[in-house]
Amino acid sequence: MRYVLKIAYDGTEYAGWQTQKNANSVQETIEKAVHDALGVDIRITASGRTDAGVHAAGQVCHFDLDSSVPPEKMPDCINRFLPPDIRAIEGWGKDENFDSNRSAKRKTYCYSLYVSNREMPLKERFSVRVEDAPNLPKLQETARLFEGEHDFKAFCASGSSVKTTVRTVYEVRVEEQISFGGRDIKIYVTGNGFLYNMVRTMVGELLDIATGRRTKESLYQAFETGNRSLLGKTMPAKGLTLLTVEYSAE
Repeated sequence: MRYVLKIAYDGTEYAGWQTQKNANSVQETIEKAVHDALGVDIRITASGRTDAGVHAAGQVCHFDLDSSVPPEKMPDCINRFLPPDIRAIEGWGKDENFDSNRSAKRKTYCYSLYVSNREMPLKERFSVRVEDAPNLPKLQETARLFEGEHDFKAFCASGSSVKTTVRTVYEVRVEEQISFGGRDIKIYVTGNGFLYNMVRTMVGELLDIATGRRTKESLYQAFETGNRSLLGKTMPAKGLTLLTVEYSAE
């Protein structure tokens, strides 16, 4: 049977999703939990790799296993063998044609910021502090510049081996609320796929353009040339969370 799981994790203590030598990964931790629970070795495939320090609320992964455990009970089966910062929250079965990576149609990430002159301990683990930020309408106006089909080569970290750097961003939505300590800003990015560091670089550029440190003309030039030097910094990993992965109805 092909088991499919929705996984949530706090990525702070992990070197990303993918198994690595001499580093603790989310993938390896889940595979070990399955082994400890059921006594079998499996290989898990995820919808995509999250980088070191990136979190997930709805990562989707699958593995094949000949087991009597109902798919909907698999989360309870393995959660007791997982550390507190990783949990399987849903389970279901699919046929062998389903692939959590290749079958994915849309993904949504959220980048979290908070505006404050000083660090807020209750926000620091999952948000990035900025000392100033434009008003909400300005951020929303700037966000629309990134929507559509573009070549995001300039937004991709070096060393990537992808076949094409063209991606479609369906929506960049900015929301804001006032909480203890000031403004909380959430930037939601939905697309058909993302390159290594793409969302984090987009957020940095969005802030630079909205505050006037860079211009939309330099953004357009980065799309056209793929020149990374035309863009600003890549934002820290801790502010990024993979929210949802969507698949076509079957």
